[in-house]
Amino acid sequence: MALRAEFENNDDIGVFSKLTNSYCLVAIGGSEAFYSVFESELADVIPVVHTSIAGCRIIGRLSVGNKNGLVVPNSTTDVELQHLRNSLPDSVKIHRVEERLSALGNVIACNDYVALVHPDIDRETEEIIVDTLGVEVFRQTVANNVLVGAYSVLSNQGGLVHPKTPSQELDELASLLQIPLVAGTVNRGCEVLAAGMVVNDWCAFCGTSTTSTELSVVESVFKLNEAQPSNVTSNLRASLIEAMS
Repeated sequence: MALRAEFENNDDIGVFSKLTNSYCLVAIGGSEAFYSVFESELADVIPVVHTSIAGCRIIGRLSVGNKNGLVVPNSTTDVELQHLRNSLPDSVKIHRVEERLSALGNVIACNDYVALVHPDIDRETEEIIVDTLGVEVFRQTVANNVLVGAYSVLSNQGGLVHPKTPSQELDELASLLQIPLVAGTVNRGCEVLAAGMVVNDWCAFCGTSTTSTELSVVESVFKLNEAQPSNVTSNLRASLIEAMS
């Protein structure tokens, strides 16, 4: 299921939110309509957490995470860190990292198994990503752009990358990540994919100006038509009831 949303009349919803298979972060101070789009789809399955990072609302660009963990920049305050720890599932590790490339969401793209990172990222940061997110890390560029986190969006089902990515590079990245990749755009031709959309294994949210063609590409590459959150919830509910009985 791919849905359209906007944050304060801004289509770059990936800047103001972070979506994984075990939690969703949304920036504070948005309109009720923005939150309700996320909550109506996700609230039954995963927590939707209202937060800021380093006092900013651009949480999607500052943080990087997957179902295993969340990595935030050093400028994140203790209060924000504590709020995240209290709100996220216990299984999610949270780590604050000292990294000069502090917009972590722009320099790291990941799913639950693999991460692509900016070629100049610190070794120490790379180790923290491996430990916290439980992924294999590759230093990479996408269509000659070092901001791999901005120009690619990955889930465990597939990935969308910069529209000018050569087909040979697409093949190399696909075999590295072990998922199908497509070069595409969101928000009526915008190349900065991660700013315009967020995705997990069963749903995606794109900016309101995303065309129906772009939406159908998103749905097919991330295999969203096959993924039913109702299945996810009913399985979860079944296991919860089993655990409680």
